[in-house]
Amino acid sequence: MKTTKITIRNLFGIKETTLDGRSVEITGPKGSGKTSVLDAIRYALTNRSDRDYIIHRGADEGEIIIETDTGLTIDRKTRATRADTIKVKDGTMLQTRPAEFLSGIFTPLQLNPVQFTQLSRQEKNRVILNLIEFSWDMNWIREQFGEIPQGVDYSKHILEVLADIQAENGVYFQSRQNLNRDIRNKQAFIADIAKDIPAGYDYDKWNSYPMGEKYRELEHLREQNSVIERARAFRSGYEAKLRGLEAQRDVELAAIAREISNQRTDLIGTIERLRAEIQAAEDKVAGLEQRRQEREAVAQANYETAVAKLEKDMGVANDYADRQPVDTSALAAEVDTAEQMRKHLNEYQRMVAMQKELEDLSARSTELTEKIELARELPARILETATIPVDGLTVENGIPLIHGLPISNLSDGELLELCVDITVSKPGQLGISLVDGAERLDQGSRERLYAKCKDKGLQLIATRVTDSDELEVTEL
Repeated sequence: MKTTKITIRNLFGIKETTLDGRSVEITGPKGSGKTSVLDAIRYALTNRSDRDYIIHRGADEGEIIIETDTGLTIDRKTRATRADTIKVKDGTMLQTRPAEFLSGIFTPLQLNPVQFTQLSRQEKNRVILNLIEFSWDMNWIREQFGEIPQGVDYSKHILEVLADIQAENGVYFQSRQNLNRDIRNKQAFIADIAKDIPAGYDYDKWNSYPMGEKYRELEHLREQNSVIERARAFRSGYEAKLRGLEAQRDVELAAIAREISNQRTDLIGTIERLRAEIQAAEDKVAGLEQRRQEREAVAQANYETAVAKLEKDMGVANDYADRQPVDTSALAAEVDTAEQMRKHLNEYQRMVAMQKELEDLSARSTELTEKIELARELPARILETATIPVDGLTVENGIPLIHGLPISNLSDGELLELCVDITVSKPGQLGISLVDGAERLDQGSRERLYAKCKDKGLQLIATRVTDSDELEVTEL
């Protein structure tokens, strides 16, 4: 779609002028009104202007009318005392949403491509990426990633958004690094704990091992074995003890016999010497016999009592002496092993807990890796279905490339030629390009730009500062 006629009245520095659909270059000194034509056309299409005064001084109303070869007419009026009006007719049809309609027939690049060359690298990239049409919203993001990734500017183009999601300074990448660091730390902790835990360690067995019961069983067996040993020792000394008791009795009886015999001898001598005391001595002799019998009876009773006690002890000893001592080595070894194994219970539990944490961290790290890889894969999928406005335009890591070169590598002339390609790429675009300040291009770049616009059938309206004193309009 090309303009066939542009009429400007009382806008900016223009009293009245008319342009047809031909490309022109407006030259002259600074301040001569060259840019007013471009500003008026931009104002007609966007209803925006950076100037303080839109209506020409002394006039009450300003107007610009743009007519095209498709029958489209744009008529914008601005008044000093009334609201601005715009009528957009597409043939006989009056557009009820003129601003929305107009925004679809041009790109900001074609209204001010020189300004595009002055943008920062990031701004240039964003402008180019915004030309790639792909419908998406936050629900689409949630469907892809299962969530809305944090730390991302979603006002950017989707390809920049995906580049930010998978970037090394992004939340996913940094979170994965932190997780992997935690994973390495926990693996080191687990290895440190595991080196002190025996191979094949059975936590459930040693955790439920009846330590107190086994200790009591072992102590009981050891006490029983001790009784058996003492019983055997007691029985082996029985005969010696019995002989000792008999000897003690015989010694005691011999002593008694000697004592009585001595007394008898003394008494008989006394009888012989003391006849007068015979009767008393005989009575005493008779008492001595009875006394002997009583003392012998006591001695015998003591002997029998000691023998009875010995026999009783022997009976107890016989109950145990014939028993075989229980081998407690296995139980003792088991208890010792259990005691050693139970020392590892807490560390084992700690290791198991860390292993569970490690599994969770690894799963989360894997999930983040999958999301990062998804963010890296999605641009290729998007570009398969998206509308690419310019031949040779590709995107890597959210950065647009023209024939493999970053936008920032292009010269100003090449950037302006890119703007031309973009302008003519979209069907139904208004075929016009406004280049303000063409003197900033070297002559070769300027001539190539003008030639490209002509080759593409694009109406070019350019301004260029010259040393001429007069404002001149030259057909290109």
